[in-house]
Amino acid sequence: MPDLSNEKSYADGKILQHTASGVGVITFNNPDKRNAMSLEMWEGFGEALTALRDDDAVRVVILRGAGGKAFVSGADISQFEKTRHNAAASEEYGKRSAVQRTLLADYPKPTIACIEGFCLGGGMQVAMLADIRLAAHGSQFGIPAAKLGIAYGYDGLKHLVSLVGPSWARLLMYTGMRIDSAEALRIGLVERVIPDDQLWGETMAIAETISQNAPLAIKAAKLTIAQVLKDESQRDTDAIKAIGNACMDSADFREGRQAFMEKRKPQFQGK
Repeated sequence: MPDLSNEKSYADGKILQHTASGVGVITFNNPDKRNAMSLEMWEGFGEALTALRDDDAVRVVILRGAGGKAFVSGADISQFEKTRHNAAASEEYGKRSAVQRTLLADYPKPTIACIEGFCLGGGMQVAMLADIRLAAHGSQFGIPAAKLGIAYGYDGLKHLVSLVGPSWARLLMYTGMRIDSAEALRIGLVERVIPDDQLWGETMAIAETISQNAPLAIKAAKLTIAQVLKDESQRDTDAIKAIGNACMDSADFREGRQAFMEKRKPQFQGK
């Protein structure tokens, strides 16, 4: 389990954040509601993301749910009568939560979703916005929008289609069905399925490996992959070239070469 000695909290304790070994961890901490997201939690999530983004010691961020039963089970439906009872209210809700989703979508550091239990609806949006999704064997996935009578947003469906393709996106959306971790792995929704009792250790091991690699090289990979996924007419080739040149001119590249020649582990500074 994580060291919580430097833990910070947001949204009345329903969003927790701590750091260790160059890794930042954000925990959705609403286990009584299977970590269902309220507007206050969305806003606290944004605050935690911003704090870790601006912490130079943090090189990778893990997202996880508290309680072992859910990553995020969706939106807090008990708020819907107040916040999403019609189109106008839902638009306002969407604007407020979209700020945090955009922050995660454009996040400059690598992100990992560590998924245990239910990952549903808005939880799927969060997980799909992460760079990497690691899931416990017992996890379940689904988007029950059709069972609630609401439309799932364009950005969420764009990510879903990019991961699993249009046919599986239709099946999931039309039926509102849940799928298990094996099916999620098979269709490309998650990258790896791990025994429940090993999930946290494996996730931290991957995060620590990332944190020890050259930050500029990882930034270049993240930026370039994002550009590859865009239509050719929208790609920023100048940005790709600039980050490539920055890597080649960096102290980290010199450190990488020197460490290789000296047969030692490199100490990268992100410069």
